[in-house]
Amino acid sequence: MQPHERRAAPGRRMLALPAVCPCEAIQPGPLLASLLTLVADVSGRDASAFPALRRGAGDAVRIAGVLLAFLEEISESAALPVAAVLGLSELHVATQKLRFLLADCARKGARLWVLMNAELVASELRFVLGSVATAMDVLPADVAAASVEAEELARLVSEQAWCAARVRPDADDARAAWSVRSMLAQFKGGATPDAEDARMVLGRVGITSWWLCAEEAAFLEAELMERLEDGREDDNDLVLISGLMAFLVYCRVVLFDRVDSKNAPAAASQDSPAAASCGATWTGSQDALLCPITLELMSDPVTVSTGQTYDRASIKRWVKSGCRTCPVTGERLRSAELVPNLAARGIIEQLLLSRNALHEPPSNKHRNAVDKTVAAFGPAAAGGVRLAAAFLVSRLSRGNGTSTTTEEQRKATQEVRKLAKRNVFHRACLVDAGAVPWLLHLLSSPDASVQENAVASLLNLSKHPAGRAALVEAGGLGLVVDAVNVAAKAEARQNAAAVLFYLSSNGSENYCQEISRIPEAIPTLVCLMREGAYRGRKNALVSLYGVLQNSSNNSQRSSVSVGKAVSAGAVGVLAGLVLSGSGDREDLASDAVALLARIAEQPAGASAVLAIPELVEGLVGFLGACASRSGKDHCVALLASLCRHGGDGVVALMGKMPALMPALYALVAEGGGVGAKRARWLVNEIHRVYDQRQLPAVAQPAGDRAIRVQHTNFVS
Repeated sequence: MQPHERRAAPGRRMLALPAVCPCEAIQPGPLLASLLTLVADVSGRDASAFPALRRGAGDAVRIAGVLLAFLEEISESAALPVAAVLGLSELHVATQKLRFLLADCARKGARLWVLMNAELVASELRFVLGSVATAMDVLPADVAAASVEAEELARLVSEQAWCAARVRPDADDARAAWSVRSMLAQFKGGATPDAEDARMVLGRVGITSWWLCAEEAAFLEAELMERLEDGREDDNDLVLISGLMAFLVYCRVVLFDRVDSKNAPAAASQDSPAAASCGATWTGSQDALLCPITLELMSDPVTVSTGQTYDRASIKRWVKSGCRTCPVTGERLRSAELVPNLAARGIIEQLLLSRNALHEPPSNKHRNAVDKTVAAFGPAAAGGVRLAAAFLVSRLSRGNGTSTTTEEQRKATQEVRKLAKRNVFHRACLVDAGAVPWLLHLLSSPDASVQENAVASLLNLSKHPAGRAALVEAGGLGLVVDAVNVAAKAEARQNAAAVLFYLSSNGSENYCQEISRIPEAIPTLVCLMREGAYRGRKNALVSLYGVLQNSSNNSQRSSVSVGKAVSAGAVGVLAGLVLSGSGDREDLASDAVALLARIAEQPAGASAVLAIPELVEGLVGFLGACASRSGKDHCVALLASLCRHGGDGVVALMGKMPALMPALYALVAEGGGVGAKRARWLVNEIHRVYDQRQLPAVAQPAGDRAIRVQHTNFVS
């Protein structure tokens, strides 16, 4: 029989002791066996792995070693009395808590967080070691005196535990934590802290490279986003977490000259900054990076208590559905805690960059959490990020062509790219610091990595209204269009198209007007739709859709834009996407239908679509097979525009297609929405044309004969 063992309660905060239930109704033998396993795990920890409170953590590990020797000694003696259950059960509870506490203290990426919470850790450690000492004191005398060695070991455990229960933070820890708070106060006042103070703090916790600094910032970012996703905006720790993130960003930007990898020293040269930023080179199978639940590439890998890694959204859905076991191993999840797998995330990011792949879109919950970072949590965080942004812009502006400057620009553009990726406030600080004009200037850099990082940075900044305005005011639209054409790397060309998408979809109508005025803009997007990889095609489709959509408010401008798209061969490219189904990328076909619907609103666009006879039949097949309501709506809008511009001949042609009427009646039966209105209009038009020509009635499905379609005047 196994003892009841809860390692943590759901939602347990790091460095907080979990609510562990004591063992009940269990015999001493199985309880002792489980206790031996627990204590062996604690005593086997490396005391040098703790970034702070080294003395107290080392004492705890040493006491666990003595306790293990005691338990092994009594396990070899005669059967334990039932009266020993109370003391052993208390030891079991205390050891579980000690294991959690030490695991948190040694967690990768959490060194600075542990340092700043050294007082809390010391308090929790005092409580746990006091519990160990109390448990030893309540053991029956005959258990502790099972042998001379057992009696001596029991006395040592009790004495050392009571002595260690007075643990306090190390003096060096206190000085380092005070220095951090002092630098945060300087950030708050807009002052630049002493670099040597920052180096002293990093050295105290063993952060000796760019990678380790980035790992610490990633851990704090995960903590911040987790609390925001759970709606804990009022959490008192958010101000400290944000301040520490700003401190680490400042240190990463200012103190380290090179971007090193996880396993390489900081001074090592990097052939590929993109790979270095991920910290590893992946040569294995992509299958190892797929979430075991969805079998899709993970976007936010996390590790559960059994050691298995899943995508965060997938494992959260699994747990919320009532499943409390690990999907892979079948073991019961003793903890609901999800630990970010930073190594896996870095490898996945590297893989995506190398294969021109695309992350799955973040969940609404995560997107809402990102939206909450529009303002810094505290003036210290705000001041630190502003200082880092100003430093980066000064590096971007250095352009004398020397090799040193190229390296500085490479690191600076990569830091801007990383800084603007997930935090709205960071984007605002970079825009205010004047980063956009210098990033536009670096689009023409002969260094492919600098160019790629500059485009990706502009993409991140274009998600901010001020970033879009700064880009247009600096005359950057033409440069971005050129990047779609001639950027050295496919990733850069795809990101440049995505910049146009954000300008066309989120910007004002003037932005779209400016894009459409650039002679190469629409032909460039059409070319990328034809020749690009999946992500490039996707970005080109949505960008061109945004340009045409915002031009539709002005009939003359809309006609000109559609004419440019038709002249560039957009209809033929889109027809290919629809008719081929785009292989395993059905979303491209849906996007192509939506764009065709926009083009067909103009007579010239409708004529170009009708010039491809097989396309009309393909659209009817798409309408019947499409599972997306928006896809059906766009398809019906496209068919309605073709009928409106093509006249009764086109209506009659569609009426002869046997698959069309069932699909239209099904859409009408669903009711509501513009799609159903357009479907009713099409049905009525087909019946009108057939009645006028006195042709045989159009065949209807048996189940739809009772449907009466009221005539609706539809205006596109």
